[in-house]
Amino acid sequence: MLRVFPYGALQFVSYEQYKKILTPLCDNCAASKLISGSLAGLTACTLTYPLDVVRSRLAFQVADEEIYCGVCHAIQQIFTTEGGFCALYKGYGATAVSMIPAVGFGFLAYETFKEAMLAIKGTLTKTNKETGETVLSPLGGLVCGAMAGASSQTVAYPLDVVRRRMQLAGAVADGHKYSGCISTFVTVYTEDGLRKGLYRGLSINYMRVVPQVAVMFSVYEITKQVLNDSTVNARSE
Repeated sequence: MLRVFPYGALQFVSYEQYKKILTPLCDNCAASKLISGSLAGLTACTLTYPLDVVRSRLAFQVADEEIYCGVCHAIQQIFTTEGGFCALYKGYGATAVSMIPAVGFGFLAYETFKEAMLAIKGTLTKTNKETGETVLSPLGGLVCGAMAGASSQTVAYPLDVVRRRMQLAGAVADGHKYSGCISTFVTVYTEDGLRKGLYRGLSINYMRVVPQVAVMFSVYEITKQVLNDSTVNARSE
């Protein structure tokens, strides 16, 4: 939770700001959405990555092999025993690369599905009473978010596997094998293959990520509509 709050806030705020800068340059093209999403994910990831490493370590340890007592203790142990500040950014390279398909493609997919639904004007859209424009309904936001989450995770999952292996390198006996992004990718593929290696756990990841992203984008859409309505009402008054 300590990681999710700042990560989500930074991701959406920075996405809107990057989009304002890039959209006029290519007339709201797909590239502007992809780049804006990628930069937003990279910005949020860079500022919260140490907490992601800590989360992986705390989730990995079991009761009879407890190494870390909590968030602060995990940060202290990783910092003092594994190489200082750089240890808190293990796997950052793979994560940074994965921001393009994971977050960048996620935002692009969401915006694309949203535009398609708004053009159809079916049961997943509604008319905004304040502005008269067609907007997504809460269910429409969930559907677009779910499809965007599934699409982006399918593309980015191998890099997520690489990131996790590198984050856990200091907590497992054979962690020396996971020293760099490319070498870790090659090691996982060579030892376990594609389905049981780079895509291992994808199905359960769908069960976790798809509803998460669906709710995230739906709340994002509803919040934007509420804020826009508030702005319109304030101006009319």
